[in-house]
Amino acid sequence: MRNKIAIGRHIVYSSFLWVLFLLYFSSCATVKQPTPKLEYFQSTDRSYPAIIETIQPPVSTIQKGDILGIIVSSLNKESNDVLNFYNISSLPLASFSPGSGGVGTQPLGYPVDSLGNVSMPLIGKQKLEGMTLQQAEEKVRVEVEKTLKDPAVNIRYMNHKFTVLGEVGAAGIFNLLNDKTTLIEAITVAGDLSIYGKRDSITIIRDIGNAREVGKVSLRNRDVFKSPYFYVKNNDIIYVEPTKEKVVPKPQEQPSLFYQRVPFYLSLITTVLSVFYLVSRF
Repeated sequence: MRNKIAIGRHIVYSSFLWVLFLLYFSSCATVKQPTPKLEYFQSTDRSYPAIIETIQPPVSTIQKGDILGIIVSSLNKESNDVLNFYNISSLPLASFSPGSGGVGTQPLGYPVDSLGNVSMPLIGKQKLEGMTLQQAEEKVRVEVEKTLKDPAVNIRYMNHKFTVLGEVGAAGIFNLLNDKTTLIEAITVAGDLSIYGKRDSITIIRDIGNAREVGKVSLRNRDVFKSPYFYVKNNDIIYVEPTKEKVVPKPQEQPSLFYQRVPFYLSLITTVLSVFYLVSRF
């Protein structure tokens, strides 16, 4: 009888030791998160300095519906005030840029009408459609010079923009200042990619006439500098896809293996206690 009791107790003690062993190691177990790949502009060529062929950005031309900021400077202050009135005056405008508070202002500017003309004080209607900004500046300067002495003319687009959305720090709609704005600069303005942004799958949606063109760019390798999407165009939409890791809970949010197996441990402890109770009755 004593041998049976001793054997029973040995089984119970051994079971308890195994339970403690499992509890200890299971409570320390965590699910390992995959490490996002954050590198940019990789290449098999490790020699430096590296020479990369790039494309030149296409020069944009003035189109119907554009709004132009035309600034004229001359020795006649009164005439300057009249010509620059549309650049000083502004209208309330819902602002889409991050941190702007939702409301901003938009200078009136000079709109290009359905015939491609711009109407300006002193010089009347000027056909600017199809011209580059430099060509338009020269044409307006020649016309203003008929009235004012030694004028200087500067023209900029006021309604050109691009949109960045997806896995970036601050999605929004941003002003496109010139033809040399790059995809890198556009993403930087939007707060860079988050750790969950796909660096090898940047989508660019671009207006091509009456259609939309969808292209893909990878920032992981240096071929991005050769891409036709490297320079941002008016109305471009830049979308950064999320990685698969985006849907996986963060380590601090993911339950440990111990809590996942609590029902199993409770059942095991109940079984051990039952065995101990039965053995103790002999």
